[in-house]
Amino acid sequence: MSTERIMDTEKIVNTEKNRAADKTASTGKKRKSFRNVANIALFLLIMFLTFYTVMHGQDWIQIHAALMQLSFPCLLLMILAALFFVCAEGGMIWYLLRAVNPESSGLLCCISYSFIGFFYSGITPSSTGGQPVQLYYMKKDGNSLADSSVVLMTVGLLFKFVLVIVGAVLFVFWQGPLRQYLQGYFNLYLLGLLLHVILVAALLALMAAPEKMRVLILWVEHVLTRVKILKACDGRKEKINGFIDGYRDAVHFLARQKGRVCVALAVTFLQRCSMFLLTGLVYFGFSQHGTGLATILLLQASVSVAVDMLPLPGAQGITELMYCHTFYQVFSKGYLMPSLYVTRGISFYFLLAVSLLVVAGNHIYRRKY
Repeated sequence: MSTERIMDTEKIVNTEKNRAADKTASTGKKRKSFRNVANIALFLLIMFLTFYTVMHGQDWIQIHAALMQLSFPCLLLMILAALFFVCAEGGMIWYLLRAVNPESSGLLCCISYSFIGFFYSGITPSSTGGQPVQLYYMKKDGNSLADSSVVLMTVGLLFKFVLVIVGAVLFVFWQGPLRQYLQGYFNLYLLGLLLHVILVAALLALMAAPEKMRVLILWVEHVLTRVKILKACDGRKEKINGFIDGYRDAVHFLARQKGRVCVALAVTFLQRCSMFLLTGLVYFGFSQHGTGLATILLLQASVSVAVDMLPLPGAQGITELMYCHTFYQVFSKGYLMPSLYVTRGISFYFLLAVSLLVVAGNHIYRRKY
């Protein structure tokens, strides 16, 4: 066979390979786009049903009059508490990431990762979309994938661990009042606590056993390749092994940084309390009295324990229903629904809107530069 014919054959083979690669990439993009559209559609549907349920048949003249009585200083403190909730996560990402690699992203950049994570967690079931997107942006900014994975897993672990501790303390030392306030939702509280314990145990296992994680990832890669979901690639196993090696080193490094992890745990506790406090600020903002701040904080914590792990975008619907059932004994009748609108409006929908602006701004900035 002549040299020209061999070259022509190689060109044809390379062309076919490029076409196959382009087709695979195109299929992947279509699947990702479809999944994003499906998540947004599900989010909007649940949001519509939630709004209809909690707003239908309400006396809007009375609600407007109640909302107009809300203390402006308390409203301002609520907004600050909500923003602190998201920014504190960004601060912890920065604090731990800098410990692993001093050349990593700056504080403002890490805070933007936190808002991006909040947005995608809010529109995906069980908050599963936040960390993968955060990892994508962190890798794009030059951070090591292994370092970023360990830091995000540590932040997520601490976030859930604090709720497990709070939930367990409530169950052991405050079970009587908890049953009285939650009533039929007490079983949901137990389910939520159990799911949190399972998740924390799974995250600890992943962090403590990187070699088993290596075996698991390689097995999943092998299965996906066999069923043609992933294309066979000689260099993929090397990349996976490189990632696990970096992940293991980062885990070992953080394990030696007990002081930093304790600081992050303390900040996580304050972060969680800022969201519990928001309901207390609403209570005092409406000049309510008769229930102590500690009781309100504990009740809001119990709602968080119950709904955080449920497979609903932003835990919409069930959060509002459980809030009304739990706090009807706390707020006077004319202020229960206004308190719900303010609490959920600031703690979720306001933060989601701010996070969307951060996502959009980040996208525009990256396209421009």
